[in-house]
Amino acid sequence: MASEFEKRPIHRGGCHCGRVTYEIVGPIDGRVSECNCSICTKKAYIHWIIPRERFRLLTPWEDLATYTFNTRVAKHHFCPKCGVAPFYIARSDPDKIDVNLRCVEGVELTSLKIRHFEGRNWETAIASERDTASER
Repeated sequence: MASEFEKRPIHRGGCHCGRVTYEIVGPIDGRVSECNCSICTKKAYIHWIIPRERFRLLTPWEDLATYTFNTRVAKHHFCPKCGVAPFYIARSDPDKIDVNLRCVEGVELTSLKIRHFEGRNWETAIASERDTASER
């Protein structure tokens, strides 16, 4: 008999050229958001933050390029060949993986409820979001 883990859907994603690939176990659930900060806007990032145990990188970590700035907590991983950024480690959740849903195969973005995140005022927005989450 298949375990619950084996019954869960597997989503595949990666960069444009195929050098960076990954799998995500489980449904697209939780918070999906679009941030208006300078880097997310330029990358057209649609965020889906998941626990690390649901993410499996099929490419060796050393084959990724990484960009950091400001606090250097966020690790913006991207393909050094095609330049696409299919996932990263977010400053807001450094213990998780932030997947760019635009890089996951077969995702119909119009079917998802995408929340806005006011990243241009990151400190205020993240504090407000955490306050709202603690009230639930």
